Amino acid sequence: MRYADTEELLRTYDTIVVVGASVHPEKAAHAIPAVMQRYGWRIIPVNPHADEIFGERAYRTLADIPDGPIGLVNVFRPSRDATDVARQAVAAGASALWLQQGIVSAEAHRIADEGGLAYVEDRCLAVERARYALRMSPRA
Repeated sequence: MRYADTEELLRTYDTIVVVGASVHPEKAAHAIPAVMQRYGWRIIPVNPHADEIFGERAYRTLADIPDGPIGLVNVFRPSRDATDVARQAVAAGASALWLQQGIVSAEAHRIADEGGLAYVEDRCLAVERARYALRMSPRA
């Protein structure tokens, strides 16, 4: 099983689908995607209990996102939920799965690997963005 290069993923994808995005600004699941948005990434939130987060429409599941194909899926759910999210990401045609810092799952890694997804776990989007001093160019 291979892990993806975080800098390459952040340079490749201008949109990040965030599973478990929070409406609560004090939570990491809100603050970190908000930082990424401020640095130029489009954030598409997935949260079954919200209609809008970050000024973007929130979707109940990955399968509900109409603009396909899905590229990078970032996960802010407990490790025990990562396997199910990995299955959903493969089914939705995602090409990369990134589990946030503190989230690890050998089974999610296996599913992503078998599904051909690039994979990162236990890494923070915002920390990796800062490490490489990245900013996404504005979309045309």
